[in-house]
Amino acid sequence: MRFAFTDDQLAFRDAVRDLLAKECAPEVVRAAWPDGTDAHGARKGEGSRADADRVGKVWADLAEMGVLGIAVSEEHGGLGMGPLDWVLLAEETGYAALPHPFVETACVVAPLLDATGDPHGVLAELLDGSRQAAALPLTTTLVPWGDAVTYLISLDHQPAADPAWVARRVQGGLAVGDKPDARRTLADTLDAGRHVVQLGAWTADAGFGTADQVEQAFDRGALGTAAQLLGLGRRLLDLSVAYAAERKQFGVPIGSQQAVKHHLADAAMKLRFAAPAVYAAAWSVATDAPTASRDVSTAKALASDAARFTARQALQCHGAIGYTVEYDLHLYLKRAEALVRSWGDAAWHRRRVATALGI
Repeated sequence: MRFAFTDDQLAFRDAVRDLLAKECAPEVVRAAWPDGTDAHGARKGEGSRADADRVGKVWADLAEMGVLGIAVSEEHGGLGMGPLDWVLLAEETGYAALPHPFVETACVVAPLLDATGDPHGVLAELLDGSRQAAALPLTTTLVPWGDAVTYLISLDHQPAADPAWVARRVQGGLAVGDKPDARRTLADTLDAGRHVVQLGAWTADAGFGTADQVEQAFDRGALGTAAQLLGLGRRLLDLSVAYAAERKQFGVPIGSQQAVKHHLADAAMKLRFAAPAVYAAAWSVATDAPTASRDVSTAKALASDAARFTARQALQCHGAIGYTVEYDLHLYLKRAEALVRSWGDAAWHRRRVATALGI
């Protein structure tokens, strides 16, 4: 039995990695942050910023490459690939801190619409990049990239209900209007580059899709977020290793000190321990394994723990400069912390694993 990705999967990952390295450099991520100060007077977006047009260009480039349709059938204009293909791409979007809703659009909403016959007629626009989508899991009312999202669904979970999982199209709440409850409100969040919007007054339809399809959509969201956390952890570790090799104290690089080596080695170990769990969960989802949901929750919990631990070690190794908004480290630190809490935090997923195991 082969426990490895295929050459084609790795080649596609490398092509996306090269694109993101060129088009989604840190200055592009920073350009997605708003100008001026936040509610507390802090200037979080300071530093080298790219032209704002480059933020939109990277999304258009991904659409042109076909990445946004990777999980959609060829019949509906996609590439017809599965979780074992897009989990690697999600990891790369995490490494780059892509300032767009890749997981929500390409891994959750688009394949759900594909499976349910595109009931609202928006799938083609999601694939060509002219629309962006978001999903509200587990009753949250915070919408990442809410100022760009034009198609929104909720994934409601009520274990005692029948069906337990329901997907509904959400309308209103994001539209700019004269009424106070209809205005977009930018939430005061840790990662301002995600442009999180607090949902206002909204309505939802009766629902679409089966309970299994909706639960699978949620699992894809949690899996994609876990993969992004792996990528973010790798980026934080790479930045820290490079800094430790360059920064000198008492005439020698700080990376030569055992205390720093051990911090970084511990972070690398946790990431390498979490990665197989994420890839195994992708295999479970791809093969419709009966343990898929449990495996996804295991992956999300481990990836969350690994990313958060790596972020703390990265900050420890950088020292005071890691706190500054002019230094790129904070872009990835804050994205990681935001994603740790998205699509269910580690505690929620551990409870889900315990329920699946009957304990």
